[in-house]
Amino acid sequence: MEKIVEQGMLYDFYGELLTPHQRRIYEDVVVNDMSLSEIAQEQGISRQGVHDLVRRCDRTLGEYEKKLKLVEKFHETRKKAQEIRQAVRAYGESQDAGLLLQIEQIAEEIMEL
Repeated sequence: MEKIVEQGMLYDFYGELLTPHQRRIYEDVVVNDMSLSEIAQEQGISRQGVHDLVRRCDRTLGEYEKKLKLVEKFHETRKKAQEIRQAVRAYGESQDAGLLLQIEQIAEEIMEL
C-alpha cells in the first residue's frame, strides 16, 4: 500500500514530465488500479512491456524527486502548517504572546523551503 501512495505522489508532482504513452500506462497502473494484463491487452503490447515501462517510469520519477525534492518539500510544508494550526489553537486558549513568536518563526521556516 505504501508503495502505491508513493507512486501516486511522484506521479502527481512529476507525471507531466513523462511522455503521453508513459503517462497513460502509468496512470492506469497507479491511479486506475488496472492489472498489467488488462493494460497490455488494451494497449496491444505484452504484459512484460507494461511491467518494464512501469519500472522505467518509477525510476524516472524517483530521479526527478532526488534532484528537485518537491515531494519532500510538500511534506515539510504540510508538517509546518500543522504546527502553525496547533500554535494558533494554543494561542486562542491561552493568549500567550510567546506563541505568536513561535507562529512567526514557523512561517519563516516555511518561506525558506
